[in-house]
Amino acid sequence: MLSALLALGCTAVALAQNRGDTVLLDMQQAFRKGDKKQLAALLPQARGHALEPWAAYWELRARLDEAQPQEVQAFFTRYAGSYQEDRLRNDWLLLLGQRRDWSAFTDELPNYRMNDDRELRCYALAVEHLKTGAEVAAEVRGLWHAQREADDGCSFAADRLFAAGQLPALEVWRKARLAMEANRPRAARNAVEIVSPENSPLVAEVQANPAKYLAGRSVAGSRVRKEMVVLALVRIAASDPAVAAELLSSKWDDQLTAEERNWAWGAIGRQAAMRLSDSAGDYFARVTREHDLPDDMLAWKARAALRQGQWRAVSSAIDAMNEGARSEPTWVYWKARALLARARSEESRAEAQRLLQGIAGLRGFYEKLALEELGQSIVIPPERPAPPTAEEKEAARRNPGLARALQAIAIGLRSEGVREWNYTTNLHQRGGMGDRELLAAAQLACDHAVWDRCINTSERTKSFTDYEQRFPTPYREAVLRRAREIGLEPAYVYGLIRQESRFVSDARSGVGASGLMQVMPATARWTARKIGLPGFSVDQLTDREVNIAIGTGYLKLVLDDFAGSMALAAAAYNAGPNRPRAWRMGPQVEAAIWAENVPFSETRDYVKKVLSNTTLYAALLSGQPQSLKARLGMVGPRETSAPAENRELP
Repeated sequence: MLSALLALGCTAVALAQNRGDTVLLDMQQAFRKGDKKQLAALLPQARGHALEPWAAYWELRARLDEAQPQEVQAFFTRYAGSYQEDRLRNDWLLLLGQRRDWSAFTDELPNYRMNDDRELRCYALAVEHLKTGAEVAAEVRGLWHAQREADDGCSFAADRLFAAGQLPALEVWRKARLAMEANRPRAARNAVEIVSPENSPLVAEVQANPAKYLAGRSVAGSRVRKEMVVLALVRIAASDPAVAAELLSSKWDDQLTAEERNWAWGAIGRQAAMRLSDSAGDYFARVTREHDLPDDMLAWKARAALRQGQWRAVSSAIDAMNEGARSEPTWVYWKARALLARARSEESRAEAQRLLQGIAGLRGFYEKLALEELGQSIVIPPERPAPPTAEEKEAARRNPGLARALQAIAIGLRSEGVREWNYTTNLHQRGGMGDRELLAAAQLACDHAVWDRCINTSERTKSFTDYEQRFPTPYREAVLRRAREIGLEPAYVYGLIRQESRFVSDARSGVGASGLMQVMPATARWTARKIGLPGFSVDQLTDREVNIAIGTGYLKLVLDDFAGSMALAAAAYNAGPNRPRAWRMGPQVEAAIWAENVPFSETRDYVKKVLSNTTLYAALLSGQPQSLKARLGMVGPRETSAPAENRELP
């Protein structure tokens, strides 16, 4: 009788928990729809649930613009120390900034711990300047120029600093140029409104038809007219660099200042380089002072020069970058290679060795290449860090933020769980985790098969690296069996899955790719026919074994089509096969140079990470030294004697 009562009690608790989970899921949907009434009706049913802070956050956030300050402060008190407290404080501070309520903003800002919102940081810098006259222009400029879309915080800060004479007009115009080239007319107009409000309506004219705007003018006499010409030229360059180059050289070159002319040629060069045009180097050569160009333009100058084997231009472009960009492993590596390619003295060779030694290691793509350039192989250190102790594991298990994150992920609130997990483990947060705590948190995620958080957290340890934790091998039997059946290197499959989904088996992208290997429906149907998978339907992509079969089948097909080039096949897997077919045309180059010149930033990063992952997985799976360079090889046009490309590939 007692056992029956206990069983009934457990069942009742489970049913209540399930009902609570359903309420949370319903509230998430209501929040996304902006349904304030539904949120208010459901909130009482979420009281007492482990994820109550999310329910309360959604309900209050949906009506934050009409909430009383006392309500907001009561939320902060009730959920003190939680991600939701700081998330709402972030939202509240943004609202106070929009209202220009600087007194309340200043009172609340010291309690803010998140510190990852650019717009909010711009408000804070603006307030600091307004109250004390502090010199904050350099940081505001960096934040403002980095923002893709216009926002109130950075626009307000830039406006105040320009009015105070701390932000030069040139920096405002440069923001407008960057926005115009990126086809962000609102951001361009906001910038022009700061520096020349009476001319801001011209932005729409330039945006709509830059060629017509230039055709209607013959002289650029004033500063504003010159800048409008530059805006029109960079806009034309975004669609046709050759046309922009002809207009600049034939009509406008001698009417612009040296800085304006250099920027225009740099923008034309960047657009040509992104099209892998041989003219890119010629356009960049028209720049008389490289320091007039932003780092991204200089990066494209370096890429174009790499593709053409122009090591002097590679070196000068890197030297002109700011210190932060120059210190990135990408440009440290290529600076060293440029020094070695042009070495005229022992001093140059010694400097190259010093640069390589400064980045060499196992962490990333260029770190591994630097290691090999120094004559070393990719080898996993034999000793792992000491595993988390029982006490460290228990502390991770008892951490309320981690517990909420795992529960949120378990019931289907993945994005919320990921954000709370990241917040809780963030090293930069006040009271954040040290390396041993991160190791234990990562192991907690691994033990719950939450592989993306396992990897993400393990990657953030600084004083040691647990490679087996950082590069896990879930679903090992299925992956190894399938890879060997079709002649794929298992490490390549693992390297790709790690980058595609972080082993989240139910992952789904915004464009419809599904599962571990993030397969698109059309690709899946085509591949199923090719590999002889009868009765396939797209809903089967959620099945782990089917997803692995389809994903590896497609990877093998593109790898064979690209004659075994892992770099080209990875690019094809990410961007479709037609793009890398076009990108490979031109000179034959090292695959590292080819990958660095991939026009799409996502695919460029993807190729490098997949190949870097693959090399480490090979070292882990085989226990033998590995070479990233050997996997990369060379890339160039398809040999005329090679089999025809499979144009059926989707």
